[in-house]
Amino acid sequence: MKKIVISASMIGALLVTLPANAADANKEALVKQGEHIVTSFGCADCHTPKIMGPNGPEEDNSRKLSGHPASMELPPAPVPSGPWVISITGDLTAWTGPWGTSFTRNLTPDKETGLGDWTEQNFIDTIRSGRRLGKGRALLPPMPWPAISHLTDDELKAVFAYLQSLPPIKNPVPEPIPPPAAPAP
Repeated sequence: MKKIVISASMIGALLVTLPANAADANKEALVKQGEHIVTSFGCADCHTPKIMGPNGPEEDNSRKLSGHPASMELPPAPVPSGPWVISITGDLTAWTGPWGTSFTRNLTPDKETGLGDWTEQNFIDTIRSGRRLGKGRALLPPMPWPAISHLTDDELKAVFAYLQSLPPIKNPVPEPIPPPAAPAP
């Protein structure tokens, strides 16, 4: 009969690795929950550039959630003639309306052009207030932040964990363009 000897150091090593594995499992579950929420809300519809596929435009997953392509040149936007007139790029990454022109943000964890330097709290504050970092410029249409703001803190933390798990993509999205000045009466 073979004896199995378990030393105190072996037990200690097992105890030290258990919490890390549990933490990894929790992180993985959080990321999966965030991916589910991002997919359910259709975030990629606007935040992912498109390519032409065999059945028409489809998401370019090599640039997943990287926002409006910095290299895309836009024609001059039509001047809205009423409060409900808008124009949209074919890939849904730039929108023009009475608010001016807005470009979908790079949501990848790139530190220079995405959310890589944001904290979880920065993200939550942005979604809750509808303002960049909770106090900056307003989030512009078509960003449905009022609907997303109803997510719980835990759900927003899951979304942020998922976004931080993506590969960083360097894509400096243009700043919004204000609407043209109204003609003087």
